Amino acid sequence: MPRPYLRTAARALREHPGWPVLVAGLLLCLLGWYGVSGESLTARQLPYLASATAPGTALVAAGALLLGNRAPGPRDRPADSRIDQLYALLTDGTDPRPDTAPAPAGPPLAVPEGTLYHRPDCALVTGKPQAVPVDAATVRERALTPCPVCDPGPPPAAGG
Repeated sequence: MPRPYLRTAARALREHPGWPVLVAGLLLCLLGWYGVSGESLTARQLPYLASATAPGTALVAAGALLLGNRAPGPRDRPADSRIDQLYALLTDGTDPRPDTAPAPAGPPLAVPEGTLYHRPDCALVTGKPQAVPVDAATVRERALTPCPVCDPGPPPAAGG
């Protein structure tokens, strides 16, 4: 007569070896506690601590590590493939993060007392009427540096 519960138990032990280790550790801790609680002298409690409680604690920790570091099984793989399929649908197969920023719509801008030059669409100069276009010569004269927010790239050469 087949015993399906034995096959199920054997499969569970193969897939999750941390459970029996954890249970064995808990049993040793329980036995150690029971032995210590029956002795009133500290000298008679130490053997129970050394032979049951300390190894039991180590087994509990090892079982918890085995359960926490379980390798992904075959049941985890369909979820990974579904995530890949969803990513492909959402991104339409292309990388949504371009390697380079699109070219600015005009020459870089700088405010008169500023130390940075910006793209025309940079949030730091949008709506500021005092921001004026600058060329490479102006950038060199004023020792302007590129804005870390909009990353305008090198300024265009003077006259072009």
